[in-house]
Amino acid sequence: MFCTKGISALLIAILPLLFIFFSGVSAEAQPQTVSLSIATGGTGAVFYPLGGGMARVLSKYIPNMQVTAEVTAGSVDNIKLIQMKKADLALSMAEIASDALHAEGKFKGTGPAPIRTMAAVYSSYLHLVVREGAGIHSLPDLRGKRVSTGAPGSGIEVKNIRVLESYGIDVDKHLKRERLNYVEAAGSMKDRKLDAFFIEGGLPISTVLDLAATPGITIKLINNVEHIDKLRQKYGSCYYKLIIPKGTYSNINYDVPVVGSGNLLICHENMDATLVYRIIKTLIEHQPELVLAHKAASDFSVTTAVVGSPLPFHPGAVKYFKEKGIEVK
Repeated sequence: MFCTKGISALLIAILPLLFIFFSGVSAEAQPQTVSLSIATGGTGAVFYPLGGGMARVLSKYIPNMQVTAEVTAGSVDNIKLIQMKKADLALSMAEIASDALHAEGKFKGTGPAPIRTMAAVYSSYLHLVVREGAGIHSLPDLRGKRVSTGAPGSGIEVKNIRVLESYGIDVDKHLKRERLNYVEAAGSMKDRKLDAFFIEGGLPISTVLDLAATPGITIKLINNVEHIDKLRQKYGSCYYKLIIPKGTYSNINYDVPVVGSGNLLICHENMDATLVYRIIKTLIEHQPELVLAHKAASDFSVTTAVVGSPLPFHPGAVKYFKEKGIEVK
């Protein structure tokens, strides 16, 4: 004969333990949310809206993943954030990534950066935007003028200094130099406090669109690629010639030859290969949604994504491209 009082006492004693046990099992069975950040750039150029589009696509299509786009100063800072593991993904100009890998330029003396390419995303067009009436008709006319070369810590500042040097212009000696981000530079030009500024990105760049359509101010775009051979001789094949077609911006009814370069999606070399694989697969499969974020992604595809990187590709990306029959060089 069973003692019901004993059974009741036993149940009372073990029920809390059973609750804890099964609660733990339930919690472990729940998939863990992966939270990632992508370092982009300033709000007035391409990196930020494009990075925001990437964040939305990844968060939407990869289960239990949440990605946020972070405003930054640009490529140089983005790579440093990856190095310090304060960002998981980053957009970077190809030439800045090359400098970081080889401990050159802004990264001199730091040792090779532990970064890898996930994909080449788009080509950038270097715009030299000039205020009509400032007396600037060609790049050498920048001497003595008020010119913004880009925000400190940005990749475009590095590129602009190189381009200006190819024309024999020292930014500290020959310019009334400003170091403004894109939004600040455009605002200063609207107020006629700035004669010219450099900005780059895929076509079209929203900041330039807005400035070209602003009543009371007229802008010009200036050829900046005349010394591309000098750039390539000193810095390699990261730089090439592109054309901004006439009609891209209001009242710019002429083609503009400019310096072009690639832009990469990068990560830390130690990032999980399966995670990298899923990220690249998702971005390429949902490329049309990236185009909605910015037209710069229009040419992004499984074939273009492997072209133009000076960095080694991450093994997770290599696996995806090989499955698609694409050779990664």
